[in-house]
Amino acid sequence: MNRAAITTAAAVTAILLAGCGTATSSTPEAAPNGQAGEAAPAAGKAMADASSAFTAVSAAVPSAKLGTTVTAESDPNHMLGRPHGYTSKITFTDARIPAEQTEGRENDDLELGGSIEIFPTAAEAKSRADYIQAASKAMPTLAEYDYLHGATLVRVSRLLTPAQAADYEKAAAKLPDRY
Repeated sequence: MNRAAITTAAAVTAILLAGCGTATSSTPEAAPNGQAGEAAPAAGKAMADASSAFTAVSAAVPSAKLGTTVTAESDPNHMLGRPHGYTSKITFTDARIPAEQTEGRENDDLELGGSIEIFPTAAEAKSRADYIQAASKAMPTLAEYDYLHGATLVRVSRLLTPAQAADYEKAAAKLPDRY
């Protein structure tokens, strides 16, 4: 391989790893009230956060356990509260993932179970999912399952089987529109 190709491959890899940490399979977006890109609630109306969404998801997926609540300081993607970023994020673990497949991983690693990201609009959540999909095409070993519901993106570890991940898809589809 020539030097330019190696340099380009290294740059793409660095960007992908810094940009999302993992990548995606995909699912279609379900926009709130059928309107893609609907804005966040008007001032004075509280929008649910990722912890509330996780409570609803974990009721349907009992093997899911809350991991960490991401803060602006701890966010590895530097997206929390920033333009076009999420407004809330949590990580979770899933007990169905064999321990030998998770050895050496950080406590908030998506491979341990997943994460839930809440965006100001459905369009911004879809943009994030599309970005992750594009990254996974370049590096399939970073694949994950992603499920959109309105402004909520539920990201699930590739270490789960498709049938296990489908539990999260069903749970995400039942989230209220404001999650």
